[in-house]
Parts: sequence; C-alpha cells; structure tokens
Amino acid sequence: MHIVIMGCGRVGSALARTLEKQGHSVAVVDQDPTAFRRLGSGFAGQRVTGVGFDQDTLREAGIEEAGAFAAVSSGDNSNIIAARVARENFGVENVAARIYDPRRAEVYQRLGIPTVATVRWTADQMLRRLLPSGAEPHWQDPSGAVQLAEVPVSHGWIGQRLSKLEMAADVRVAFITRLGVGTLPTSETVLQEGDLVHMMMRSTDLEAVEAVFAKGPEEH
Repeated sequence: MHIVIMGCGRVGSALARTLEKQGHSVAVVDQDPTAFRRLGSGFAGQRVTGVGFDQDTLREAGIEEAGAFAAVSSGDNSNIIAARVARENFGVENVAARIYDPRRAEVYQRLGIPTVATVRWTADQMLRRLLPSGAEPHWQDPSGAVQLAEVPVSHGWIGQRLSKLEMAADVRVAFITRLGVGTLPTSETVLQEGDLVHMMMRSTDLEAVEAVFAKGPEEH
C-alpha cells in the first residue's frame, strides 16, 4: 500500500520508518525541509516539501494512488483540513488525524474523520503507569457472570502474540488500544509497548487473570 504522511516530527518520522519496514511505500510531507533529517539516511520513501493540505503537494506525494493518509503535524486545524481533503477530494479510504484538543477530536470523530486525541491518550498512558495495578472494568453483563476489563500486562509480555496471552489466562482479548485507537487483534497480533489490553472474561476469573498477566511468559 502507498501511504502519505503529513508531518515529519517525531511521530510522523517514526510512523514512516515503521510503515516502510513493513513493506509499504511511504511519502512524507512537511513544510520544513530540514525536518526530513529525522527520517534517517536509510529511508527510501518520498520527501515532499510543501503544505500538507495543498492538493498539488498531495498529488506530488502520490495521494491519488494512496490507500491511507495520516495527518500528524503539530497543528490541529492543519491536520483536520488535510484529512478532509484526502478523504473528500481524493477518496482515500483510510484517513486519520492527530488532534491535541480532545473536545475537537470528539466533534471530528462524529463527522466521520478518525482522530487520535493525543492529550487524552497521553493522560491515559500516564495514569496506567502511575496506577498500574488492578483491572479497569468497562462492562458487565446483567447477571454479573461476564465482564470486559482493561487488565495491566507486565513488560515481559511485550513482543509476544496476544494469542499466547489468551492461552495462558484462558480469556479472550476483545480489543487493544494502540496509540489511542481501538484495534481488533488477529491471531498474529503482537503486543507492543504502550498497548492497552481489553479482556473478555468470567468475572470470577479476574484475580487469576491479573496474576497471569503480572508474570512474564517464561513463567507459563
């Protein structure tokens, strides 16, 4: 897939390198040509200097062939405008915009533009680091027998497949939150640093599940 990224800051450059390593072709757009230094000499994708919501600039970056567009500059307005241009003018199916203001993020989400509310995600991550113990319940069925909860996972599980977690604790991974976005895992999904794991389980098994997740995979 060809992917266009607007913004070559720390997030944009890291995203570009990761996507390229996964085999995608990537074009990065930034107004500041010196920002492309963050990509490193090994980056083989396009570096396009210009305004990320300018249609000519986007065409130069290959937006007409793109399967995805990410707006991750430092400006909320620029990100949302660029995301809308990519979606509405060029018909890019997979579009996401980073938004610092969580109230704006909710509005744009309702308008159909997927957003990552950076401040909210960072706050959630800080809370999970400061208060790492104990599950955070999300939902429970009327009988109380089954519940959905976010369960802290020890660092030892990073790099392991979620299917291994499921087998070790006899639970189901309902979804994960990665960089502020809910994601449905597959049998091949690997736990990454910063992921929040949301489990579906029997309520009576909660303590046992927490105990398994608190240990590393080598102990199972």
